Amino acid sequence: MCSRLPRTACLLRLIALCILLSHTAAYFGLTGREPLVFLPAPYSNEPTTGKAHLKQCEQMTLTRRQKRLCRREPGLAETLRESVRLSLLECRYQFRNERWNCSLDGRGSLLKRGFKETAFLLAVSSAALSHALAKACSSGRMERCTCDDSPGIQHREAWQWGVCGDNLKYSTKFLKKFLGQKKVSKDLRAQIDSHNINVGIRAVKSGLKTTCKCHGVSGSCAVRTCWKQLSPFHDTGRLLKFRYDTAVRVLSVTNVATGEAELAGPRRNGQSPRSTDLLFLEDSPSFCRPSRYSPGTAGRSCAKDTSCQSLCCGRGYNTAMHLTTLSCHCQVRWCCHVECQTCVREEEVYTCKKH
Repeated sequence: MCSRLPRTACLLRLIALCILLSHTAAYFGLTGREPLVFLPAPYSNEPTTGKAHLKQCEQMTLTRRQKRLCRREPGLAETLRESVRLSLLECRYQFRNERWNCSLDGRGSLLKRGFKETAFLLAVSSAALSHALAKACSSGRMERCTCDDSPGIQHREAWQWGVCGDNLKYSTKFLKKFLGQKKVSKDLRAQIDSHNINVGIRAVKSGLKTTCKCHGVSGSCAVRTCWKQLSPFHDTGRLLKFRYDTAVRVLSVTNVATGEAELAGPRRNGQSPRSTDLLFLEDSPSFCRPSRYSPGTAGRSCAKDTSCQSLCCGRGYNTAMHLTTLSCHCQVRWCCHVECQTCVREEEVYTCKKH
């Protein structure tokens, strides 16, 4: 799948594939032949050290150089696990009402094509890696990095005051080293993959904000400490979903001056595709019926007034009555105890028909 691609695009494709592999909370029932099947359990906040850390590095589908870097950095294995968790959850959330919902089925075939969905997977994977690395630095899970280099803050003081900034600068630098970024090949698909990977990294960078905290008598702002902080990854996912919705289809053209192939797409206001645009090569399938790319939409739940018509692809939907239990008639008892009753409510549930 990666024979013609630079290492950067190859590894991010594998991580994107890992998103689809993790259809359940843990990795069970796999054949063992899938790339990056190195996450035997959900992410843990406990640091992985010693032999356990070395074992995790060996289990990952990484290059020899990447495994060497992984062994040197005890926190890296867990950070990679966290990046896949972030990618998976955000992909599922952003596409929960779409015909393609980041499903397990068709993962291999999907990543071989130049669809918008492939572009999103690469972008959200690189974004999650960048985000997770920066957070790992500021939380102390990585030994070779610490807080961001905000002026006037010593690292010990930053941790003491709880203002350890997210080190996106180190994250980006380490990510390039780990992925082994080199000059992009002339292959059109490789150029597009590299572009979409960078879109994900830029999306994380755009969410880097300066946060300040005041110190002084009676809450006065006699002294102010500021640090860099990343936006929640959900904000990044929402931005990338917007990039997906406005993605640009491109093709390869020859630059008359240099004779080299360049990416080109439909010009908007006289401009070529921007560095923030997600790019794709071919139109996506409908995802309505089972194919090598997805399981289709039959049986998917939908909202009657908003998503059923689109999600069910004109086949209609079934209506069923379900009983659900919920807390109701809650009252606060002195001082801090809440008492609730259990109520049963009948709800209509809509699911897409098969035919």
